[in-house]
This record gives sequence, structure tokens and C-alpha cells, in this order.
Amino acid sequence: MSAQTPKIRTPVPGPKSQAWVDRLALRECPAITARRARRAQSLGTAQDDPIVWAQAHGCTVTDVDGNRFLDLTAGFGVASVGHAHPAVVGAAKAQLDTLVHVMGDAYPETQRVRLLERLAELTGLERTILGSSGSDAVEAALKTAKMATGRDRIVAFEGGYHGLSYGALQATGYLSDQFRSPFEGQLGGHVTHAEWGGALPDLTGVGAVIVEPIQGRGGVRVPPAGWLLSLQQAAHSAGALFILDEIYTGFGRTGSWFAFQDLGLQPDVVCLGKGMAAGFPISAAIGTAEVMDAWGASSGMALHTQTFLGNPVGCAMALACIEVLEDIVPEVGSTSAWLIEALQSRGYTVQGRGLLLGIQLEGALAVSRELLKRGFIVLPAGEQAEVLALTPPLNISREALTRFMDALDEVVR
Repeated sequence: MSAQTPKIRTPVPGPKSQAWVDRLALRECPAITARRARRAQSLGTAQDDPIVWAQAHGCTVTDVDGNRFLDLTAGFGVASVGHAHPAVVGAAKAQLDTLVHVMGDAYPETQRVRLLERLAELTGLERTILGSSGSDAVEAALKTAKMATGRDRIVAFEGGYHGLSYGALQATGYLSDQFRSPFEGQLGGHVTHAEWGGALPDLTGVGAVIVEPIQGRGGVRVPPAGWLLSLQQAAHSAGALFILDEIYTGFGRTGSWFAFQDLGLQPDVVCLGKGMAAGFPISAAIGTAEVMDAWGASSGMALHTQTFLGNPVGCAMALACIEVLEDIVPEVGSTSAWLIEALQSRGYTVQGRGLLLGIQLEGALAVSRELLKRGFIVLPAGEQAEVLALTPPLNISREALTRFMDALDEVVR
């Protein structure tokens, strides 16, 4: 049997998964993982229990019950070259033997320098601030806008998702009632959320416009043709920075290294993360020299840093991942075209670009749960869970994608 064939041995979730989740429920904040322990509060059912992962390789995930699944999410888009790619894991192991940690802004090391040089080559942008998460990259970009323009105001968009740390949360428009409302008293009022893809907002006095080239979590929404270019021009005319959040779309996800390259955009800052290192928590805010140099030179006390900035293991993994992607990214476009045509021939409405695709489905959440029982990990997107999102590893086989489409047909028809 092919390693890319699902194999379900137990009910999903299986008894071992349920036992581990019960243990998790005793020690983890209940707001984190949806689980069976919440049944007493009538907030879920046993079917809401997650599977508990034991291992993952390539496009497959095996849970603690021995069930094997095909991962159509790439772990939230992180496993760009597949889970545990040998080259990426090898780079991590080699680095672990020499240098595991360095002191952020105090003492650099060679892998960090190499990674910054490689990012500059790929993006055409000159200066980078490294972080550990997508939210870190967004916050570095927003701080950069303040340093470069002296302005506080930010324009973001309804349905946009930029992270949940406080700086990023203010810019997040996706499910704002759930994510932002509980914390409004601790958030500033300097962010305006404009209509996605609509009339250009008033940018008078604005320091930054932040936008995703394609809204990922917001429903795999692609803006109208030319809208992003017009938005960029409006931002620059107003003296605001144009910040692209490519945390989801970057590193080949849309068929080019970065979405802005296909769209003819010239962002001031680009936020990167997720598929950058295929599993290590690392991110980057990379911008033009002019914009980044507005921070000024360090006086020995960095204005923006963190303990794990430029972690050598993460930098080594990112460099290895980028090298693997060099052979994979050129194939994403043809795989995408084949997949879109195949889905459309089966009667599905598809949106997105590259291997960031959304299938319009009523009840996508329920569909995703049924697919899990058949051995396919896939998630809904959109504020009404109106889209089934596909963000598989970029090197997934067409055979595996065909198995997914066959299972989808069984569930929805």
C-alpha cells in the first residue's frame, strides 16, 4: 500500500487519542484545544475531539492509534516541502551538534547571516528583522512603519488575519467579535478596518496599510484584478508604507516564490513565516533599505528584539528548506492548474491561486470532519466556514490529490 494512502484502523478519534486528550484537558487552558472534556458545558461533542499526532512524514500523518492520514493542510501551511523532509531534518541535526542557541541581538552567528542574504536574493528587499512567529513579523512591520513615517494610524481589512498577539490582533479583521472584542479595553484605537476588495480607503495621516495578497484564513479570497496595485499606489501617494502579509502565501504557495512578484507589486515590507523552514518557528519582516534604516543604528540596546531572534537551528532549517523549494516551486503552477481543472470537472467551484485553494461548500466544517474519518486532514476557512481550504505540501503527488477528490465526492454527494 502506498505511503500516501490513508489507512484507518479505529474510529476517529481513536481510544488512544481520546485518552491523551483527556489528559490534555487537565493541564491545558480550555480555550486552546476543542475537546471532549467540554461536553459538560454543552460546547462540543465526542466527535470534536482531535486526533493526537504521533509522527508525520511527507504528506502523511500517523496518530497514536496507528491511523494514517493524508495532510491537505501542510500543518497550517508550514510543511511546504512535506513533513520531516530529510534535507531539512538533516540540517537541523547537523546544527544541533554545533550550536543550538545564540544571544539574539547581542551575538550573531553565520547561519543567520546566510539566511538574511538568501532572503534578500529571493525578495529583492535588503533588510530583515527575524522573529519566531507570523505575529512577530507583523509587529516588526508595524513598528517599522511608525519609525519610518512617524504616524500611528494603520489601515487593515475586514476578513484579514495577521495573528493574535496584541499588535497583530489590532490589525486582524477576521472574526473580530471573537478575537478582538474580549480585549478591546487593552487595544489601541489606531487601526481602521476597510472593506476587502472595495473602494480604496481614506489614507490621510495613515502610517501603514497591511494586507494579504490572498486572504487565507478569511476564506481563500482573491481580490479584484488591479486592486492591490491601486492600494499600493494610494498608500505611497499618502506617504504610508505598503505592507504585504505573505506569511501564508510566501515560499511558493501561490506558484511563485512570493505572490507580490506575480502581481507586479513593490511592497515596502513583506511579512514571512509558515513554510519558511518547514517546521521550525521562524519568521521575517523584510523591507527596503530606506524603510528599515529608519530604525537607526543600535546603540547597544536593540529597540526590537527577542531571546530567540535568529536561532541557528531555525536559520539552518530555513536555508535547507529554501534549497529544496528551488526544485519544487517551478512545479506548483502545473499541479495547481491540474487540480483546479480536476475539481471543476467534478462540479466544484474553486478559488485561490497555486496550492492555496478554496472549494466553496455549504457546511465545510461538517465536511472536514467527515473527511477526517476517511483519513484526510483538511480545514474550513471563512467567517462562516463556507470554504474548504487546501494548502497541502507543495510536493504532494497527483495520486494523493486524486484520492482526496474521490473521498470528497463520497462525502458531499
